[in-house]
Amino acid sequence: TLPGGLGSMAFADISLNYMKVQAPIVSGSLETIPREGATVVVANHPFGGIEGVIMARMLQQVRPDVRIMANGLLQRVPELRETFIGVNPYGHSRARKENLKPLREALRWLQGGGLLMVFPAGDVSRFRPLEGVVRDEKWEASIARIIRHSGADVVPVYFEGRNSVLFHAMGLLHPRLRSLMLAREMWSKRGARIAVHIGKAIAHRNLMTLGGNDEIARYLRLHTYLLASATAEKGAGILSERPSGSKTRKAPVVDAIAPPVLGEEVKGLPDEQLLAESGAMQVYYAHAEQIPWTLQEIGRLREITFRAVGEGSGRPSDIDLYDSFYLHLFIWNSETQEVVGAYRLGLADEIYSRFGKRGLYSYSLFRYSKRLLKAINPAIELGRSFVRVEYQRSFTPLLLLWKGIGQFVQRHPRYSVLFGPVSISNDYSSTSQQLLVDFLRANNYDDKLGRLIRPRTPYRGQLNPVWRKAELAGMGTIDNVSELVALQEEGEKGVPILIKQYLKLGGRMLGFNVDRHFNDCIDGLNMVDLLQTDPKILQKYMGKEGAASFLAHHRQAEQRQA
Repeated sequence: TLPGGLGSMAFADISLNYMKVQAPIVSGSLETIPREGATVVVANHPFGGIEGVIMARMLQQVRPDVRIMANGLLQRVPELRETFIGVNPYGHSRARKENLKPLREALRWLQGGGLLMVFPAGDVSRFRPLEGVVRDEKWEASIARIIRHSGADVVPVYFEGRNSVLFHAMGLLHPRLRSLMLAREMWSKRGARIAVHIGKAIAHRNLMTLGGNDEIARYLRLHTYLLASATAEKGAGILSERPSGSKTRKAPVVDAIAPPVLGEEVKGLPDEQLLAESGAMQVYYAHAEQIPWTLQEIGRLREITFRAVGEGSGRPSDIDLYDSFYLHLFIWNSETQEVVGAYRLGLADEIYSRFGKRGLYSYSLFRYSKRLLKAINPAIELGRSFVRVEYQRSFTPLLLLWKGIGQFVQRHPRYSVLFGPVSISNDYSSTSQQLLVDFLRANNYDDKLGRLIRPRTPYRGQLNPVWRKAELAGMGTIDNVSELVALQEEGEKGVPILIKQYLKLGGRMLGFNVDRHFNDCIDGLNMVDLLQTDPKILQKYMGKEGAASFLAHHRQAEQRQA
């Protein structure tokens, strides 16, 4: 018999000790929970009872102003009555009416600066026969409304585990049978070890960029489930030197070319091939025959840079046949006499007229018909971009490369389309790779042009990711997904910067291929129509007058065709 007058924290301690339940925090920390101010803690609901008691104990160690919104049955326990806001978790019309009062109570609590713990699924996790998994159903948009109107920050929490097979089997027969078994399931957790994952606080202002309440609820659910996914992959060592399907052994990289040799080549380039400059750095473009030694240095630096992020050809230098007839846009540091970064440019209309489709590097990754080239030409194929490791802490080199591309297009205005592969390296976890691919397919995919290509080695993801692909549609910007990717990665790296860059330009994806010759990285075939790019972004890379001239050229061309 429990002594009378126990508070909820003391009751939780005694109950968990009596049941010998351990709830270790295996990732994250209670330190991430704000010590004051409106805060919502959201969690999955795998058990239907014990997780509420665990959270009551944990959160009250951090701050005293804790309320937990959960199944109203828990309010029947006198010691929990003051801490729990009881709701009816069954989504029929009567339940929605009954829940208006507790929802208003929760909002008032947050507006007073308190902390609210919520299980947004309402009901306990259930077995999904078509997917073969036990997970929460859709999270209620009502929690997003509460967050929106209270201005609260949000901390996600994930509980590992699930109820018994019998529990879920009864639920398939009728939901009420599952509810009748909740007390039995709670008692069955005696002696259990329930691992807890605590995420970092998500700022209210970031959530508001996601759009509607349904989108916010979907994002929080995905964020929560990815907490466990990240720990599982890191624990399994998936992020470190994962085995590649490629059998290629990495050869030692060739020696650097002497700076004076490079300097003489760059000095010999015509003035009109200088595209942009900033301080000691200049951006040039050149044909292969103009820069034989500099091209060798570019190939060496490519291989070093790509290997550092889990890519690379494995050869002593990343030079191939395409380099002999593509243009090379590169940054030269005149003070240090070194190449800083580069891009490879293929003038697709000229290459096609000389060599056909096989002359384009992208055709080695994707099969496509003449109809695709007819739809996008005249176009420039971009690829093999890099900024050497020593310069990657600054955004300046990448900005300079894109100013160089902008100036090249402005000088050759017939080109209005940029396309080419953009990589997701094998250094990313399999979860991050699939999340990125599925997000891009749901939000940034060109269905019409995508039907005209076929990847040579199609990307195949996991059978049962923690998200449904439809849930990723409308999930805000790529920056929101970058936060989810960072959860999975050591060093918390987000979305590859080039993917962000192409999307800012209005880029669309046409397909995804696994490159067996480049350490199994995933290549997304990307296409940017510069005529659809925000004019302000064009001005950033072409200059105000250059962007106006470029757009005027195409308006005049349209008028001539009309």
